[in-house]
Amino acid sequence: MQTAVAIRTNKLPKTIAAHTRFVYDHLASVYPASTYFFHSKAHKKTLEMSELRNGMTVLEIATGSGEMFRRLVRANPDGYTCGVDLSPKMAARTQRVARSRFPKSSLNCQAVDCRALPFLDETFDSIFCCYLFELLASDDIVLTLDEIYRVMKPGSNCNFVLIGQQAGMFNRAYDVAGALVPAFWGRQVANAIPDLVHAAGFRIKQDHLVRQGFYPSRILIARKD
Repeated sequence: MQTAVAIRTNKLPKTIAAHTRFVYDHLASVYPASTYFFHSKAHKKTLEMSELRNGMTVLEIATGSGEMFRRLVRANPDGYTCGVDLSPKMAARTQRVARSRFPKSSLNCQAVDCRALPFLDETFDSIFCCYLFELLASDDIVLTLDEIYRVMKPGSNCNFVLIGQQAGMFNRAYDVAGALVPAFWGRQVANAIPDLVHAAGFRIKQDHLVRQGFYPSRILIARKD
């Protein structure tokens, strides 16, 4: 018998997600370098802004190579930290490295489609979602936000990190890269996300811009009241 999650997943439309899974599976071993040089500053700032407290039940959606996931496990040694990623190889690598570095922590990472999260309603005290929406079709962003809202506890924060759009030259370069390899680069959506976050029922508490070298990021801290 299929579970409700499996049935819901099977009915989801096929989009760029399948191509993204293929690309990131093949980049699992080298992607950490990109994360370190372009994303680590935004990850650190997001964690500082997140109000995460030790002992929480925490979810990261789109763990990638696990740089942010390891920060979360380190900050939450007495809680439970769960990670999901569309790429099975990325998820497996993230779990393997995290378990080796934090053998006493309660953690798990698995391959999951973010449009149909396999968790009960109101499960998590805090959720992190970094550099994901750029890779999703517009309808899939809406589905994912609805799922995030569903699995969050009332009064909790979802902490979004987006590729910023505050640097004109970077934006033009990103447009070219996204047109060449859309399954890897996606497209910039930071300016559109706040309205979608509000429409999903969240209240944006903080909106912060950060740059690491030439790479811009935008941090949104959104609350489910």
